[in-house]
Amino acid sequence: MGSMPTEKPHAVCLPYPSQGHVTPMLKLAKILHARGFHITFVNTEYNHRRLLHSRGPAALDGVPGFRFAAMPDGLPPSDAADATQDVPALCYSTMHNCLPHLLNLLEKLDGDARSGAVPPVTCLVVDGVMSFGYNAAKAIGVPCAALWTASACGFIGHYHYSSLIEMGFVPFKDEALVNDSTYLDTVVTGARGMCPGVRLRDFPSIIRTTDRDDIMLNFFIYETQRMSLPDAIMVNTFDELEGPALDAMRDLLQPPVFTLGPLLLHEGRAVPEGGPLDDLGSNLWKEHTGLLEWLDGHAARSVVYVNYGSITVMTNDQLLEFAWGLANSGYAFVWNIRPDLVMGDTAVLPPEFRSAVEGRALLTTWCPQEEVLAHEAVGVFVTHSGWNSTLESLCAGVPMLSWPFFSEQQTNCRYKRTEWGVGMEIGGEVRRDELAEMIREVMGGEKGRQMRQRAQEWKDKAIGATLPGGPARTNLDKVVNEVLRGRKKCAS
Repeated sequence: MGSMPTEKPHAVCLPYPSQGHVTPMLKLAKILHARGFHITFVNTEYNHRRLLHSRGPAALDGVPGFRFAAMPDGLPPSDAADATQDVPALCYSTMHNCLPHLLNLLEKLDGDARSGAVPPVTCLVVDGVMSFGYNAAKAIGVPCAALWTASACGFIGHYHYSSLIEMGFVPFKDEALVNDSTYLDTVVTGARGMCPGVRLRDFPSIIRTTDRDDIMLNFFIYETQRMSLPDAIMVNTFDELEGPALDAMRDLLQPPVFTLGPLLLHEGRAVPEGGPLDDLGSNLWKEHTGLLEWLDGHAARSVVYVNYGSITVMTNDQLLEFAWGLANSGYAFVWNIRPDLVMGDTAVLPPEFRSAVEGRALLTTWCPQEEVLAHEAVGVFVTHSGWNSTLESLCAGVPMLSWPFFSEQQTNCRYKRTEWGVGMEIGGEVRRDELAEMIREVMGGEKGRQMRQRAQEWKDKAIGATLPGGPARTNLDKVVNEVLRGRKKCAS
């Protein structure tokens, strides 16, 4: 007698509801779909609406075997159609309010499975900061893997909050110390897995609070401690890039830690270009068209690309310093200016700036960043140092100027400068003359040449990690076959 046909595995993928988390989770979901999984991809109702707004009414119809679902985020209804939600409020809500909403959705999927509409749910893939997902997996008796979407060094930075509290560094003793440059330069010893000479300013900026009850501080203490609950941890990085931080993660956490990164390289190989799966996108703002054609008209490494990600905000004064720094550098540039980039206001650039850069600047709201960075015209990336942006830049071999804003962007920025040799840091109070000088140095100077060479080396290593036989590819096979297709259940 032949063996019974096995039912298609069904993975429910649950990202934290902000752009930097949705993007890598969608990549992983597509990779799993290409490996034969039925996918239910869960957005919050708020982001579900934003995706329909930015990508068009058919954007979430899905493709065969890939469905989108939505669940409440537990926050009061919001009128804002096109803005990032308040992060602390969202973190508090995911921690306290979301488990019943996920269980309701899983019950609905169970009903769909009984009617034959979808295969039964066989595993959960949840964001490493959405740990209520582990409880849900346990409740329905299926395996669960966590995806940590930020850097490994960022994870270790967050993990050490409890130690920093014990050492008396956190919370900060008074408000003046939060922005005290000398105090932030204090070197912290004994932070296992962090680079030598790590300073308070290099830890995720969440620690810069005088309040022991700070929502974000306690959110990360809670979520990093609970990372010992899933059956496996996947990290969007590669071993050669973050060896010491990954070793520390493996020592500190119970489940096996699999490096799968960079996910964008696996996705490029697994998902046929221009096919229906490739068309599923995650941009929460409308993308500007015609940008790649504009870059085609420029020489290799002659354009500065500027994008501060989905959460960074700045004052209007900072916006002006950036604007004139870019203008005074003399180089052509592309600058993504989100509608909500300036705090409490719409970003407005003076007419004299626009006339000064006419013909050599393209101002957009959002763009297909991976393709832009991969374009040979781009010579440097001015970035907030979010992890997706960092990996995209490394995979394109493009050096970076970092202006970190929030959370582990500060940590990524430190590693880019001192450990990976691919970045320089723009001071917290940006000055137009300094920025113009830094751009000229990276684009045409010796320091820039060295950074570009290092970026190219990391690009080659990232490609090697994700090729068949490479460690990231081997890890992907393992986590799929042993955990997600396995019969292991989420730990109690």
